[in-house]
Amino acid sequence: MHPSEPPILLILGLLFLLGLAADLIGRHSFVPRVTLLILAGLAVGPVGFDVLPEAVVRDWFPPMTTVALSLVGFLLGEKLSINELRAHGRVVLGITIAETSLALIAVALALLAIGVHPVAALLLAGIAAASAPTATYDVVRECGIKGEFTDALLAVVALDDAVSLLLFSLMMAAASAVDGNHSVMFSLAGGVREIGGSLLLGVALGVPMAYLSGRIRPGEPTLAEAMGFVLLCGGLATWLDLSPVLCAMVMGAVVASVAKHHDRPFHAVEGIEWPFLILFFILAGASTHASALLMVGGITLVYMVSRCAGTFAGAWIGSALTDAGPAMQKWIGWCLFPQAGVALGMALLATQRFPEFEAFLLPVVLASTVVYEITAPAITRRALQAAHPESTGQA
Repeated sequence: MHPSEPPILLILGLLFLLGLAADLIGRHSFVPRVTLLILAGLAVGPVGFDVLPEAVVRDWFPPMTTVALSLVGFLLGEKLSINELRAHGRVVLGITIAETSLALIAVALALLAIGVHPVAALLLAGIAAASAPTATYDVVRECGIKGEFTDALLAVVALDDAVSLLLFSLMMAAASAVDGNHSVMFSLAGGVREIGGSLLLGVALGVPMAYLSGRIRPGEPTLAEAMGFVLLCGGLATWLDLSPVLCAMVMGAVVASVAKHHDRPFHAVEGIEWPFLILFFILAGASTHASALLMVGGITLVYMVSRCAGTFAGAWIGSALTDAGPAMQKWIGWCLFPQAGVALGMALLATQRFPEFEAFLLPVVLASTVVYEITAPAITRRALQAAHPESTGQA
């Protein structure tokens, strides 16, 4: 007699084969594999055929989110090393501050203009500042395009999450002041604790990782060595209510700045992150419910359009003010539309602090995340190719 639910190994095997199919189709079509994985998740989840056990989605999605953000955060940390910041720091900082700030302002004004409650508008504005480093990083890897533009882009999406955490903390405090039922200082203190604690934890783990890198086998750190630190970082960050992606980025930046053979740990992690990303993106799609997508359609559309407009305008202005060059000014804004795990984490934190807005905030962020992850990676890929016409043979 067969069990009522399929074995875990069978589920894992099928999900990884879906990832293989997405990789193959993505290589021979205009659709990025991130989008294909989200669509596969929608197909096997409640929105589609509902063949993936609910317990698998419920129990696996949170840890897979932490693992994916930690892995990608660590890899992006290499782009925030001292040498990289010396080369691109002014441009990266200018673009990041401008695009996150204008995304926040645009969403706040748009939502207030259509009559959304001020508290909800402020919280969504804070969430709007965040991008999706995981999706952007994977599109860059999939395209195989390297150069000054991609280096700056990856540094921007890495720094974006640090800046967006700060802005989100300020919006939480502002929402507390408007609501009157929460402590403004408590909200600010919580944001400072999360950012400061994440920075400290990243440094605390990055220094020993940089020192131990390659000690077991001189010059060649093992995969277990690199993965151990990355997973330890993500686990400690979750346990201490810190930001896994920010902790991992700081740890990666420290390793890239200090370790003699700094590139070896990153190469080791690059060889293993894809299976985790497969699970993350498929489970993200499978965790979506049709009711959530339809509940707040009009408001979600306003949120998405205003966020994209603010992000693009901010990136354009930041590029112009820092003399980043015509390619950067024209195309980098198109690469910053994806939004996923970090935004969902912010939404969950906001609903914990303001439970009366949970039924409104989560559907908006969840629905916009699904649409962003289906459409934005293709836009990012096209912008990357346009910024590097030599990679596609286009003029």
